Amino acid sequence: MPRLTVVQLLPALESGGVERSTLEIAEALVRAGHRAIVVSAGGRLVPQLEQAGAEHVTLDIGSKSLLSLRHVRTLRDLFLRLRPDLVHARSRLPAWLGWKALGAMPAAQRPGFVTTVHGLNSPGYYSAIMTRGERVICVSDTVRRYVLEHYPHTDPGKLRVIPRGIDPTRFPRRAWPDRAMRAQFTDEHPALGGNGPLLLLPGRGTRLKGHGDAVALLGRLRAGGLDARLWMPGAREAGREQYIGELEQQARQGGFGDALVITPPTARIADAYAASDLVLQLSRKPEAFGRTVIEALSVGRPVAGWAHGGVGELLAELQPQGAVPPFDGDALLQAARSLLASHPASSAATMPAYTLRAMQDATLATYLELAHDRHRIADH
Repeated sequence: MPRLTVVQLLPALESGGVERSTLEIAEALVRAGHRAIVVSAGGRLVPQLEQAGAEHVTLDIGSKSLLSLRHVRTLRDLFLRLRPDLVHARSRLPAWLGWKALGAMPAAQRPGFVTTVHGLNSPGYYSAIMTRGERVICVSDTVRRYVLEHYPHTDPGKLRVIPRGIDPTRFPRRAWPDRAMRAQFTDEHPALGGNGPLLLLPGRGTRLKGHGDAVALLGRLRAGGLDARLWMPGAREAGREQYIGELEQQARQGGFGDALVITPPTARIADAYAASDLVLQLSRKPEAFGRTVIEALSVGRPVAGWAHGGVGELLAELQPQGAVPPFDGDALLQAARSLLASHPASSAATMPAYTLRAMQDATLATYLELAHDRHRIADH
């Protein structure tokens, strides 16, 4: 197996799914004996990246400004010096800058170009750069279909569906109910107590995450005689005070304000899943993947979610009882009651496809495939 040098491009290394995937692939490259380099504006994940044996080059390639164009020459010079086999762009502006830098290089010295479509970006010329890779990684079949629908000239043969993966050791299966874990979180947030089920909706404090739908569901479950509680970790963020106030007002007006807990993100999300009886994924905008679904099912907790985008795709495969027609409150109530009563197991046979190791192995296989194809063409 040839030793590859792979450069990944992204705006910064602060936090988030794209950043985490970049780090995970860098770790896999180093573990397999390859050279991993990341170019970004930097951030709090850089020490972790370097600790894994990868290299970081600080360059602000994510600022949406005409000044960013000056980085094309810097990137070209960097590529000429590092002589990478492949350049992997994970975001639109870094992809444009990287693509232009590659175009400014002599053809014989030009690395291969890989892109990952991480999200369902608004279609158009700017986003089309993500389809220009010689291999285009799609994080779900939903994304693959989206690319082919909005960019019909894309060659389907260069698309590779590689789902995001989780580390199962971080989300081990836990016995249900986990009363000890529920008691621990109740000590921190007394409103999570009671004899009824605990619902969990993790996610940022934005309307797109469907917090209002979860609060409405809580009200209907309680009206039906269940002492249900709802915890929404991650929603309480700076700048979101008005939105949080609206959600709390919605619960108070329904007479169940004391059954709702909204907190900042928790570092103990696997424990939060374990403490809960039902996990909700109610994003009002279709998501590209839906990591929450995989994490919750890995811990052994059922999920109810709107059946669109990557979330609908995952639920259809792994736990169909939780797939609910989007925005149908009656169907959501019915699904929640059914899942709480039966507590179905996920389709465990397909879960290995969504592990971190599977994602890393498939990405490295894509790199090697492209490097092999390019060498074969060069030899001819």
